Amino acid sequence: MLDRQIPDITLKTRVRDEALGGDNPFKWQDFAVRDEFAGKKVVIFSLPGAFTPTCSNEQCPAFERLYDDFRAAGADEVYCLSVNDAFVMYQWGKHLGLSKVRLLPDGSGSFTRRMGMLIDKDHLGFGLRSWRYAMIVDDNTVTGWFEEPGINDVGSDEDPYGESAPERVLEALRAA
Repeated sequence: MLDRQIPDITLKTRVRDEALGGDNPFKWQDFAVRDEFAGKKVVIFSLPGAFTPTCSNEQCPAFERLYDDFRAAGADEVYCLSVNDAFVMYQWGKHLGLSKVRLLPDGSGSFTRRMGMLIDKDHLGFGLRSWRYAMIVDDNTVTGWFEEPGINDVGSDEDPYGESAPERVLEALRAA
């Protein structure tokens, strides 16, 4: 995966717009991944789903806690990408109290599929989801890759977490 260009995908996001007023002051906004990441060094971690145990209790909160360390090590931004829609990602971020890590909805799995990380978790009732991984992307090129083992054994109930932990990614970012 190293030295590979990230997919040229546009994600559908929702952004707050106070001018709209009312109970739902959000509008749709396209997030053209390559345009947004051009000329930047970003950390992206991807996980099976919002509100799932490891993602909610460990991975996402740990990246949030270490956000300032990522910035100090040279990352312009830290993103969490999941095969969930914008509404679910918003509510999950609110539930977790996130204020630093930016959540990206890959509702149709287009980005995840093109990264080769879309897996079938139908045996758990999830449908198509992302395998757990993280990457450092510098000007749209993957310069660091952290993938959990076992992607070929997706029929099991295993949900490994360790290779894509923020401490490992941060260590690699500092060493670069």
